[in-house]
Amino acid sequence: MGENASFWESLIYAHPTCTIWKQEAEGSIYHLASILFVVGFMGGSGFFGLLYVFSLLGLGFLCSSVWAWLDVCAADIFSWNFVLFAICFVQFIYVTYQVRSVSFDREFQELYSALFQPLGISLTVYRKIVLCCDAEVITLEKEHCYAMQGKTPIDKLSLLVSGRIRVTVDGEFLHYIFPLQFLDSPEWDSLRPTEEGIFQVTLTAETDCRYVAWRRKKLYLLFAKHRFISRLFSILIGSDIAEKLYALNDRVHVGQGFRYDIRLPNFYHVALPETPPVQPSHHSHQLQRGSPRRKPAGITNCGSFLTP
Repeated sequence: MGENASFWESLIYAHPTCTIWKQEAEGSIYHLASILFVVGFMGGSGFFGLLYVFSLLGLGFLCSSVWAWLDVCAADIFSWNFVLFAICFVQFIYVTYQVRSVSFDREFQELYSALFQPLGISLTVYRKIVLCCDAEVITLEKEHCYAMQGKTPIDKLSLLVSGRIRVTVDGEFLHYIFPLQFLDSPEWDSLRPTEEGIFQVTLTAETDCRYVAWRRKKLYLLFAKHRFISRLFSILIGSDIAEKLYALNDRVHVGQGFRYDIRLPNFYHVALPETPPVQPSHHSHQLQRGSPRRKPAGITNCGSFLTP
């Protein structure tokens, strides 16, 4: 204990205490370096936050090196500050390279700003999602079909970037698909990764459209490697399906002005005139597996087509 006490005493009291303080202040370069340090440590996170921090800290260490060389004339202070300046400079160059490597085309940048950035998705994660679709935006001309009922296989997941898609079944209009909505989210959700299926609806371009498509197998491999991306798509697809179901619900009503509610599939029979009190079967009012867009059986659609 005595040796430890003497070590700490020598460490603390080895140097004489300051009895006389300098009356004059340090030069402007020293104070500029201190200001840069204070402002630099206020930087945020992410790529641009790192660029902000390393740029200001690097300038601060550079000013300290100049101050140590010109005013203090201390080689050790100059050396340490210059080494720290060099480290910040290298880090700044490295982060700049990373930012350039995750740059995207205009449509993908707009998609990130509108859909993924509000959810807090970083550019590095978004880059993995974009690479999974080969960074390609596909064009669908007006009145061309994305999928045909009973013919087109369900082998991808697509997100509409621009335009409008009309969804029909047996020639009857169901709803529209607008930008930032998935084209085939119900079909995707209806199949397991190992299952195959075909579309039960027809999707036709109402206008010239642009969309992004992920192949099923490639996207499932991405999900297996990155569970966070899997959960992200699960949330986006679930929200998209809910919007489509309520779009159908807004267009379907029964007699006497009552509106059909998908949350209460048996309630509408109370409002039907001259309807025998027969309890409908449970399966007749479930949405068909493989096509959650279909309206429940026995519902009369008296509304006009939706207009944009």
